[in-house]
Amino acid sequence: MSKFITSLAAGVALCLSAGLAQAGGHANWTLDAESSRVAFGSVKADVAGEVHHFSSLSGSISEQGEAVVEIDVASVQTNIDIRNERMLKWVFTNGPKAVLSAGVDMEALKALGVGDTMMMSVDGTLALNGNDQAIQTDLFIAKLADNKIMATTDGMVMLSIDQSGLTEGVDKLMELAGLPGITRVSPVTLRLVFGL
Repeated sequence: MSKFITSLAAGVALCLSAGLAQAGGHANWTLDAESSRVAFGSVKADVAGEVHHFSSLSGSISEQGEAVVEIDVASVQTNIDIRNERMLKWVFTNGPKAVLSAGVDMEALKALGVGDTMMMSVDGTLALNGNDQAIQTDLFIAKLADNKIMATTDGMVMLSIDQSGLTEGVDKLMELAGLPGITRVSPVTLRLVFGL
């Protein structure tokens, strides 16, 4: 379940970069947390699929195309209070935030007009639980207004719990819930809106 965080972070960075580029690189763009959504899925016992998300996101992009996105892991929402508490105690154990950083090609986005869309491939780094993980994903970007842009994942990002350093935490969740298994790859989807 924790791998979604990684994917979430990657998506946010991508969106941020897109927004800056469209603005022509003359101001910092800020993530609209109310309109944005980072969700991830998990399957327990091979039969029960569930969707989770983070409710607190923040981020910005500089004029130079440097994007930094922060995810407040304490805002994880799994729809079960005790599971939220267990995620924080056993899975997200090394800091209150997941941080994604990425650089973007601003020139590729400057020509995007209001109502236009484009695909963008972005490379970034996710810092989570003391581990840095390289992330690459494709985003579908739409310019909603002169001062607003939206980026969504073009499909789902599949993230590995093992590569994110969360195996022990997920093992503990299985033990506490008496489950025979929890998936070790999580699908992640992003909807990120940025504005001036």
